[in-house]
Amino acid sequence: MKKNILAISFFTLCLKLCIAQSILTESYNLMPWPQDISENTAKFIINSDVTISLSSDDSDRVRNAAVIFLRRLSNRTGVFLNEGFPLKERKGNIQIIYKTHAPLNIKTDESYTLTVNDSLVQINANTDIGALRGLQTLLQLITNSETEYYFPGVNITDSPRFVWRGLMIDVSRHFHPVHVIKRNLDAMASVKMNVFHWHLTDDQGFRIESKVYPKLQSKASDGLFYTQEQIKEVVAYANLLGIRVIPEIDVPGHASAILSAYPELGSLPDYNYSIERFAGVFHPTLDPTNELTYEFLENLFTEITPLFPDDYFHIGGDENEGKHWTENKAIEQFKTEHNLKTNHDLQTYFNIRLEKTLNKLGKKLMGWDEIMTPGMPTSAVIHSWRGENEGLPNGGSLIKAAKSGYQTVLSNGFYIDRMLSVDHHYSIEPIGDIALTPEERERVLGGEATMWSELVTPLTIDSRIWPRTAAIAERFWSAKEIRDLEHMQKRLAVISYQLEEQGITHIKNRAVILRSMTNNQDISALQELSNICEPLKVYSRNKDGIEYKTFSPFNLFADACIVDAKDALSFNKAVIAFQKEDTKSAQQAVLHFLKQWQVNYSNFSKLTLNPKISALEPLSKHLSKTSGLLLKCFEAQKVSTHDLDDLNTSLEVLKQEFMDTEVVIVAPLEILITYCKTNFQTR
Repeated sequence: MKKNILAISFFTLCLKLCIAQSILTESYNLMPWPQDISENTAKFIINSDVTISLSSDDSDRVRNAAVIFLRRLSNRTGVFLNEGFPLKERKGNIQIIYKTHAPLNIKTDESYTLTVNDSLVQINANTDIGALRGLQTLLQLITNSETEYYFPGVNITDSPRFVWRGLMIDVSRHFHPVHVIKRNLDAMASVKMNVFHWHLTDDQGFRIESKVYPKLQSKASDGLFYTQEQIKEVVAYANLLGIRVIPEIDVPGHASAILSAYPELGSLPDYNYSIERFAGVFHPTLDPTNELTYEFLENLFTEITPLFPDDYFHIGGDENEGKHWTENKAIEQFKTEHNLKTNHDLQTYFNIRLEKTLNKLGKKLMGWDEIMTPGMPTSAVIHSWRGENEGLPNGGSLIKAAKSGYQTVLSNGFYIDRMLSVDHHYSIEPIGDIALTPEERERVLGGEATMWSELVTPLTIDSRIWPRTAAIAERFWSAKEIRDLEHMQKRLAVISYQLEEQGITHIKNRAVILRSMTNNQDISALQELSNICEPLKVYSRNKDGIEYKTFSPFNLFADACIVDAKDALSFNKAVIAFQKEDTKSAQQAVLHFLKQWQVNYSNFSKLTLNPKISALEPLSKHLSKTSGLLLKCFEAQKVSTHDLDDLNTSLEVLKQEFMDTEVVIVAPLEILITYCKTNFQTR
């Protein structure tokens, strides 16, 4: 009986906490949501007397973060601060108190507390990294009335759920210069992400300067690579933000670029190796039976690893079926002599040798989940990315790895290049409801969003990463129970503009592309179309990787469109609300969009057409026609058979693909057509 009473009391307490947190998410636009937050009645007014002081001056990270904080505070509020740098001789009214300067690793303490009173804001942390996280939360707390900006009175105790909260950027398929990497590091820090996974090599390019093997940049990079000084610069920049940098050199597959420079390492001696221009999975593979391969990799790793101080080093290891191995009789003979029954066994042999090399260099080998084979030592780290396995959540490889003794990181479900909705990614629970022992749970380090770059350039990459990745960051930081989609969307809308404020180009570059498409004409009609269209999903834009090359244009209509098209989301919500309650206000919300779209073709027709926009004319024409006919139905409260036929004809056009995009308002339009047919049809 006593156990039942305790259980009921605990449930009641949890329910009260959930309700309290839900109410607070309506008031504050924090992302990631903190572990514990409560309100007090205070209000800290932001005026010219705001000052910051540090408990210690031994952390460049905290000093750098404090200066950036003051600049962003001043810019967002318009307040002219009297002090633009942290105080040294006296205490400020924003006090950052921390105990130690922490090394960056998976054991770094990132916890902090934040208290806002009328005259004092205090951030307390055990480490300087925790202080950085607290400053980001404080920046998100800025609130205003008509007359003043202020920090609302709150008490926050916060720490991450997972120790690994990463973003992978592929710079091989399309090269992304240092300034692009830096602005994305800034954005990562703003949502408390702490691992930058730098995918530096693939079939389309080798992006690291090697002084030991200079042909890697002269023959395998098209002249697009990072010098060693630039790599040091990025690593140092990330360190200031509390972000670890994990390099990836992908072997033995995805090796076309490497082999274009050093073909003697390839599995087929007479193969014409060259940098790959298309996307996809290719057969060129390093020869794991050739001792020169291991000599090359050991020399390369010995040169490269000092540039990356982190303990972890990613060797890829994915998508290799060993076709070229099978075609080489000498390699097949090697397998027989070493009792390696399959190509996967041969790759395990290769991986084990690489792990020994990396261990000598003080590194821990990490690879995609293909490396998890029976012979692979549990000292390796498994990066879970595939979706098929035993009915377990997230493809099962994450759970299987943890239960098998491996540290593991999840990316399955967080492939942001697949152009799936933020709701989809936010709904992914990394561990699910699988029962893990404390030891197994500790091996699940966290997760990474993955930005593969086959279809993105520096012009568009930000719009493919942000703002969805901010919501993914919350899945990795916040409590499992924080998962309300509506609250997330409301907060994310605010965070999106804050990301733009700090330099992310995901909003403004869409207009840049549309202006380019029209030769700098009025883009309003195209903007309306882009707000109801989304890029084709799950790699169907470039099916089989054979349409786009690495040097194809990526400033087309699909590149100006984004996931979660703004007007489509709002229109869908309006139609659902109208379905539930057929009121005048609900109807007006629907008609608002129809009136807007009715005139689209009139505006589109004013453009001087060119090949980049001509294909959009049927979209504009039939959007306007459908909207006009629906308006006619609602205003006259009757619809003829002829009008219904025209509606259905136009709707069929809207169901087509337009320049690698899909119109994502078709379903709500079908609902409205059915409504008109049911309620207004002339008999």
